Amino acid sequence: MEVNLFDYILPEKLISQKLILPRDKCKFLVYDRETKKIKHNIFNEVVDYLDKNDVLVLNNTKVFPARLMGEKETGGKVEIFLLTPSDNNFSNNINSKWNILVNKKLANKSKIIFRKNKKIILTGTILNDVDKIQIKFDKKGKSLWKQIYLLGDMPIPPYIKSKKDQKHYQTVYAKNLGSCAAPTAGFHFTENLLKKIIKKGVKVEYVTLTVGLGTFKPIKTDKVEDHKMDTEYLNIDNKVAKRLGQYKKQGKKIVAVGTTVVRTLESIYDGKKFKSNIKKTNIFIYPGYKFRAIDKFITNFHFPRSTPLMMVSAFIMDKQKDFESSRSELLKIYSTAINKKYKFYSFGESMMIV
Repeated sequence: MEVNLFDYILPEKLISQKLILPRDKCKFLVYDRETKKIKHNIFNEVVDYLDKNDVLVLNNTKVFPARLMGEKETGGKVEIFLLTPSDNNFSNNINSKWNILVNKKLANKSKIIFRKNKKIILTGTILNDVDKIQIKFDKKGKSLWKQIYLLGDMPIPPYIKSKKDQKHYQTVYAKNLGSCAAPTAGFHFTENLLKKIIKKGVKVEYVTLTVGLGTFKPIKTDKVEDHKMDTEYLNIDNKVAKRLGQYKKQGKKIVAVGTTVVRTLESIYDGKKFKSNIKKTNIFIYPGYKFRAIDKFITNFHFPRSTPLMMVSAFIMDKQKDFESSRSELLKIYSTAINKKYKFYSFGESMMIV
């Protein structure tokens, strides 16, 4: 399957530069896979598309200020993007060694200096390996967390030019620290909207996938099947897993909010129960995949040629006769959204596939 089959042209003016506020007032497209009809709404009307037979599942991961600006000993500026501690432990006892991305090539064992008000408050040593780059800081634990929060910026995507909306780059229900990117489909929920949803009888459950490189890593292969997803880490409470299994047996519909929730649920469901002991996933969902765990899907509008876009195509194809039919429907949805001037990407607007 060619990657370029998932390409489309988006006018630059439709790339959202700031979160639409109030959060639940953005546009909301609803696509029915059975009738192939599209409806246009405001996001707070999502409550009208949910009932007591639905289970809304959200990713309660919390984003940390993962983007640090440092300098080499020679004075050259360098951006360090923190992914995960080497042991994936995001507790107060984090270790000093982190997996990172950098914006330029750095020599092995080169020293990086981090300053605040011209004063050096943190240093790190680059460790280059065959398939990864790490940095070893001179601090760890609570002391390191303090410096990260003092130095770091929220990892707002680079295509968003203003950094004023950093405080909005977080869901209102964020709880478990560990993500270097936000589960953006959840941006549109407010506390009041969630209360309305619960009052209607909808069950609401939370899982955690710490969003990392696996979610936003660009595809560099020509064939979809040749792309390899990076591993991301899961945390599912045993009681939540049991309740999700009971809901499935009762015939309730699982509504996944965002691609990270889809990846989580599809990774931990074996067709009979949801397993809480699975702690990581590198699942890649593209057309031809047979969904077992989820029944409805709320998501934003995604980049061309991206893995989230391929997941959307796969979910549409789950009710279509073949790939070309599903691809045609996907392009129809995106073309309609463009014509209706929906805003795209992280701070963009929302859609629901039922």
